[in-house]
Amino acid sequence: MTRSTERGSVSIEVAVLAPAFIALMVLAGVVGRNAVAAEALDAAAHDAARAASISRDSATAQQKALEAAQKQLDWHGLACANDLEPTFTGWKGGGPASFDAAFRSDPGTDASVTVTISCLVSFRDITLGILPGMMSQREITGEFTSPLDRYRSRQ
Repeated sequence: MTRSTERGSVSIEVAVLAPAFIALMVLAGVVGRNAVAAEALDAAAHDAARAASISRDSATAQQKALEAAQKQLDWHGLACANDLEPTFTGWKGGGPASFDAAFRSDPGTDASVTVTISCLVSFRDITLGILPGMMSQREITGEFTSPLDRYRSRQ
């Protein structure tokens, strides 16, 4: 066999393998962005629930929770494609309750608040047209529950 019959074989191998390698790199970028976003949202939900639970009334709690969540997301460098609109729920005396009802509970009553944050994470800057069916964004959610101080007066 002569060397002339193998000319160009490396070029063909690169042409066949390059798209697969690029797709693998894009997939790694998407998985990495998902992991970073999930961690940032968990931290933001934790900070938001904690800020809410140390407030004295539900209106202040919602405002402080939103500020804490936004600060945490900014610190992580996560820019959501949607507006940050946390969901606030409560738990009072052993059962589900509204966020406001948790703050209206009497001192000595077990109560807690839960903050849920959803973020639409965009992949538009790393997606490729050669990957059919690849999503350009994904909704990721973080949630945390924090107890209210049972012996502290509220509202």
